[in-house]
Amino acid sequence: MSDVFAVDLALDLSPNLPDAVLAHLRRHLEADSADDDSDEVDWPDFVPLLADRGPAAHTGGLLTGDLHRGPHHWSLTARQEIHAELLPELVALAEMLAFNARTDGVIGQVRFYEDEIPELLVNRSGTLVKVPLREAEQNASRHLP
Repeated sequence: MSDVFAVDLALDLSPNLPDAVLAHLRRHLEADSADDDSDEVDWPDFVPLLADRGPAAHTGGLLTGDLHRGPHHWSLTARQEIHAELLPELVALAEMLAFNARTDGVIGQVRFYEDEIPELLVNRSGTLVKVPLREAEQNASRHLP
């Protein structure tokens, strides 16, 4: 049995993202970024959380991560598998993202790979709030046609 969590992030970030935040985020997206001139190179335990690419080992689909600068904001989309011991680092990253997000609302989700129902990551005025979902009662549930 594996302690793997599926992580999905999708949000827009401020067009004036501080350089330090942008560098930190890029380091998470680039597996080989430890070779750059970043101040974080001295962090021996740093693990890039958004750098895996290719087929997912436990959750199906593809692992991806992309940051794109648009005319009025930065856009981030990532889908990753994270081991349980890295969840504190993921929460710290999600808190940084929520603080710099352009809008309130859902910015991602985390789900233990064997579970069906995720925990939502929600930005509420720059603060990360984790919202556990639960299965709806059968009579009240909505189904896609």
